[in-house]
Amino acid sequence: MKKIEAIIKPFRTEPVKEALMAIGVAGMSLSEVKGFGRQKGHSEIYRGTEYTVDFLSKIKFEMVVSDDQAQRAVEAILGAAKTGKIGDGKIFVAQVEEAVRIRTGERGMEAL
Repeated sequence: MKKIEAIIKPFRTEPVKEALMAIGVAGMSLSEVKGFGRQKGHSEIYRGTEYTVDFLSKIKFEMVVSDDQAQRAVEAILGAAKTGKIGDGKIFVAQVEEAVRIRTGERGMEAL
């Protein structure tokens, strides 16, 4: 099993969700997060004073999928989230040792 975390621009939320559902991802979590990467935020002027916005609003998708579905999920996220502009986001893939469904006690892939 693999855990996929994708941090994307907020306006790409629906296309990413639809792309993941289209390839059969059964469940996912979504969080509103703030952060910055290489671009280090941006400057804005408010009431004549310039200030730096360091943390930009982003959306974080999290899901656990089977090993054979992981690459398709990454490709689906890439296709739906990419705008070609700075700040498109990142995708992280990590190995998951175990998953347990609390209600039934099912483990492994059955828990997903």
